[in-house]
Amino acid sequence: MAALISVLATVTLSLLITRIASEAMVLTGLSAQAAQFQARSAFTGAGFTTKESEQATNHPVRRQIIMWLMLLGNAGIVTVVSSLVLTFVSSTGSGQTFSRLGLLAVGFLALWAIATDQAFNRFLTWLVQWALQRWTQLDVRDYASLLRLSKDYTVSELHVEAGTWLANKRLEDLQLGAEGVVILGIQRQDGIYVGAPQTKTLVVPGDLLTLYGRSRVVKNLDARLGGASGEKSHEAAIAEQKAVVDRETLTDITSANQFQQMS
Repeated sequence: MAALISVLATVTLSLLITRIASEAMVLTGLSAQAAQFQARSAFTGAGFTTKESEQATNHPVRRQIIMWLMLLGNAGIVTVVSSLVLTFVSSTGSGQTFSRLGLLAVGFLALWAIATDQAFNRFLTWLVQWALQRWTQLDVRDYASLLRLSKDYTVSELHVEAGTWLANKRLEDLQLGAEGVVILGIQRQDGIYVGAPQTKTLVVPGDLLTLYGRSRVVKNLDARLGGASGEKSHEAAIAEQKAVVDRETLTDITSANQFQQMS
């Protein structure tokens, strides 16, 4: 039984490690989807060779995260295999073997249910990002001082997928500026890089966008699907950005008035 508990504890810890690593890579500017894929790939030792892998390994902080994932992943896999062997080798009969298989299946189903629960995922994402920002310097980039990045604003990479709201639209139709998001550049699949893209530039599936904006809005874009739901989300983001601009304008006017009174 102790070996069975060890298996479930190791799998739980493995899921937590990959989640922390993926959120850490998101803080360095990698898109959430790409960060999750690269974290799991490195932890399991799958070793996929893609352009996203190059983006991860070419960044010093991401490379360090991946190295730790490789090390911990090897140790975790060995632990799981050895614990499974001990679990069933120590069985005294077929009845005990089946009961342990049942317990193992129930444990894995419980872990799967927790891992796929959206409310839990949102809470875990918030908790991990808060802890990383509180106790690490992962969000400090070379360009942080130039762009005056704060906790609200970030530079991130977003991979455009087919069927998403961004795909097959011109920038003038997307109106991302109304959401408070600026596209700094577009990396095409054929290797062409479009810096400071213009309004007529078309965004197509496979593009890698470099975005500047509030982190929550960028995450919303990353998960936004096409169709009516995407348009509704776009309108809500515009309304939210307008409220932010109104607050910033009021603060700016108040500060200017106080400065005039002092002078």
